[in-house]
Amino acid sequence: MGICWGSPAESPTTITTDHISTVISNKTSNTASSLGSTNISRNSLFSASSGDESYPNGQILPHPNLRVFSLLELKAATKNFRPDTLLGEGGFGKVFKGWLDEREKGQGRSGNGTVIAVKKLNSESLQGFEEWQSEVNFLGRLSHPNLVKLLGYCWEEKELLLVYDFVQKGSLENHLFGRGAAVQPLPWDIRLKIAIGAAKGLAFLHTSEKQVIYRDFKASNILLDGSYNAKIADFGLAKFGPSDSQSHVTTRVMGTYGYAAPEYVATGHLYVKSDVYGFGVVLVEMLTGLRAHDTNRPSGRHNLADWIQPYLCDKRKLKSVMDSGLDAKYPSKAAFRMAQLALNCLGPEPKHRPSMKEVVEALERIEAAYERPLEPRSHSDLPTNQRHSRQQPLQHRSVLHPRQGGNGYPPRLK
Repeated sequence: MGICWGSPAESPTTITTDHISTVISNKTSNTASSLGSTNISRNSLFSASSGDESYPNGQILPHPNLRVFSLLELKAATKNFRPDTLLGEGGFGKVFKGWLDEREKGQGRSGNGTVIAVKKLNSESLQGFEEWQSEVNFLGRLSHPNLVKLLGYCWEEKELLLVYDFVQKGSLENHLFGRGAAVQPLPWDIRLKIAIGAAKGLAFLHTSEKQVIYRDFKASNILLDGSYNAKIADFGLAKFGPSDSQSHVTTRVMGTYGYAAPEYVATGHLYVKSDVYGFGVVLVEMLTGLRAHDTNRPSGRHNLADWIQPYLCDKRKLKSVMDSGLDAKYPSKAAFRMAQLALNCLGPEPKHRPSMKEVVEALERIEAAYERPLEPRSHSDLPTNQRHSRQQPLQHRSVLHPRQGGNGYPPRLK
């Protein structure tokens, strides 16, 4: 989760349990009230959850489709938020692993259970409250195979919590940069699969009826299920895109160093294609195994996007920065095409970056070329003058039509 920086912070408001409902109903920010009639009631229960399987291309629900959990349920699920259930900690608060024991109706014995992740608000954080609200209102209505599934929330006493499907293999960040014997380097085909899945999730947000700008795309917000399907998580900074008559929305600058688009950092102007820049940074991380922002690198190389671009357009230079974890086991042509795609995503002008729909199509072409075996031609099919000549290299189309034109962790923007 990012932290506001750059622009002056809004005046802090004291939040108490007694008037949370007033704050929510009176909120005029782009994150909540723009959802129209969406109101949150502690005693209401939204309609039963439906799976993504029936809607492989995603859907937007008219109202949040969430279950309201009691604090008692979530304490039981996480063993009273015991330290050994802690999965991680961010700007919002702490995330715990839990087990939701669904009792069979009318009987005392245990029925089917569900592994969940519970995000618990830091009660001192005003920003956390706003992001909790944004998650409920955005992710509660968005359903797509490449978005993490928000199951419900708890709003009780002074506690604000969010409940998600547990995603088994953790974050892409951990797989790329984690240490220890338990962390194995991701092979090329898995990296490509993850990139395609994450791109589809962003494309869904950008092409929905009312465009959603994710605003904090980074490796730590891409979670991986048991089959390495990418799930975009953490919608606390999501914003609705501009109206048809506008090119951008203007907002406080929030996000994470190294991933935030330069025009957004400089001006606070947020474009739909500001997300494309962040996606390009993650592509480079997947190619090189280098963090987006790392103060342990030499001066002038802390920010990956500032110096990597010349390496993305030269095959020999690219080879010198490819992730050693791949152990040179990757198709060089496919890697170069992905590097060219990343370079397009990192373009300085938003209008010259590809759309996420174009990015998906480009990655799928790379995948198809990588997976498709070469069909050997019969020796007799070749013209006589070519039967003993060396095979000519295949010519590949560009992944996009030509366009004109420390601790090692990236610090939060604030």
